[in-house]
Amino acid sequence: TRDDLRGKTIAVPGTLTTAYLSCRMWLKEFDHVVVPFDEVLDVVEQGSYQGKSIDAGLVIHEGQLTYQTQNLHLVVDLGKWWMEQTGLPLPLGANGIRKDLGPDVIRDVNKYLYLSIKHGLEHRHKALDYALGWGRGLERDKADTFVGMYVNEWTLDFTDRGRQAVRELLKRGYEAGVITKLVEPEFVDPPKFP
Repeated sequence: TRDDLRGKTIAVPGTLTTAYLSCRMWLKEFDHVVVPFDEVLDVVEQGSYQGKSIDAGLVIHEGQLTYQTQNLHLVVDLGKWWMEQTGLPLPLGANGIRKDLGPDVIRDVNKYLYLSIKHGLEHRHKALDYALGWGRGLERDKADTFVGMYVNEWTLDFTDRGRQAVRELLKRGYEAGVITKLVEPEFVDPPKFP
């Protein structure tokens, strides 16, 4: 439970992640040690990292699907917690582009990112084969589940609901004191094709 984690040291995959932001909103202040994301599960299982005692870990990426194989248990699913709090999906990343590059470059980058993701979705089997080269030993069925969690129609278009989720995350992160400046994001609409 949340109370069980108070006063404990948590291995985190970085302090500039949605995972860390949402954990800070859920738990408030906590002692943490930054650990490479692909080492968090092992560090928690071992109970220490670079001489510091570790009690729990903030897990991202495929670790969400594999933690049970290391006799670890789930304390909180922050995505579910966020959904319960807001009724919105938890935004886990976005592409950003500098406005000073100008509208033509922004339009072209947006178009090619969109087409690349769309191609991957339409050729999922081949895209998954390619991605497995970076899967850190993940079995194909778990890799397929993982990819489906993060590369989907939301990747092509946040929709108004996704944009609302991003705004709400940034607002609540600011209100919680985790984000030091209130950010009002600007979004680039998905490309339109004839």
